[in-house]
Amino acid sequence: MKNNLLFDFKVDKKTKTVFVDKEFAADLSLVWDAFTKKELLDQWWAPKPYISKTKQMDFREGGMRFYVMVGPEGQEHWAIQKYKSITPKSNFTYLNAFADKDANPNLPGSDWDLSFSEQNGKTTVNIVIVNDSLERLEQMIEMGFKEGFTAALQQLEAVL
Repeated sequence: MKNNLLFDFKVDKKTKTVFVDKEFAADLSLVWDAFTKKELLDQWWAPKPYISKTKQMDFREGGMRFYVMVGPEGQEHWAIQKYKSITPKSNFTYLNAFADKDANPNLPGSDWDLSFSEQNGKTTVNIVIVNDSLERLEQMIEMGFKEGFTAALQQLEAVL
């Protein structure tokens, strides 16, 4: 990311955790919406040339997002996010897992904790991703999660 906004990505294999801190030059309400509304999520969630298509989303505690990332040759990678807690415009948590096209999760998954804060017209999102196993963390890394998520966050900057 070629600007002076904070971007930090760390992997801690000992705790099976990924830490991502990202600052955006946008107000908190807009950044929150980009993470919680399907019409905005689908504009940036998948790294190009993939596209994100949300089949179902109910952003509430106990609700879920069921989506697919579609590759340039039509290959599909389904995933599900089950929302566990939501504090509006401040924090939300969910279980993320790969899934089949019928929304059956492929466990183990990972627990995501996203916190949002605003200062001086910039919004910072702190993301903590805890994996159920070291194997799951290593699978994420091997699949190119850092590169893919970094590219997606760059797309989010353009959307904002």
